[in-house]
Amino acid sequence: MMATNHVFAVFETRSGTCAIAWTDAGICGFHLPGDEPEQAERAIRRRFAAAERASPTMDIAVVIDRVRGYFEGERSDFSDLPLDLSAQTDLFRQIYLATRRLGWGSTTTYGGLAGALELGPADAWTIGQAMAKNPIPLIIPCHRVLAAGRKIGGFSAPGGSDSKQRMLELEGVELPDTTPAQQSFGF
Repeated sequence: MMATNHVFAVFETRSGTCAIAWTDAGICGFHLPGDEPEQAERAIRRRFAAAERASPTMDIAVVIDRVRGYFEGERSDFSDLPLDLSAQTDLFRQIYLATRRLGWGSTTTYGGLAGALELGPADAWTIGQAMAKNPIPLIIPCHRVLAAGRKIGGFSAPGGSDSKQRMLELEGVELPDTTPAQQSFGF
């Protein structure tokens, strides 16, 4: 079996520093804005220890421009981007692919996504775990998956639930209650 080469780039957005990692197969990692460049790089290296820093390819440069646009409030869709989810389980890949179908300004709940995937309401916890381990937040829009009662839920990105709420506000999503749910799933 041939080793997969992971490369990454760190870049600035209006909301802070991001990092993106990719392989020949597609995007495999993303770090949401909020940290200093060194912290964003460390976050990517925690997931991909052997990753090398590189200049973005032309395709990745286009993704970076789209990410910057998103954080400037431009309506953005990342569902067409190739992803490398080879390190994920079959179930998590299924969950992430379903999550990618949530378009700009659309939301669901952990239980709603579990039901749509015919996992059953008890598997809302499994959905929460997949969101907590999402290697490509924003591009796999876990911020659009809410806790029961459409509460914001947890978010382990820089800024926590406040970041999730700001991202939803960028998309025009109005929530009935912005108080984080008691149980935090993060991402």
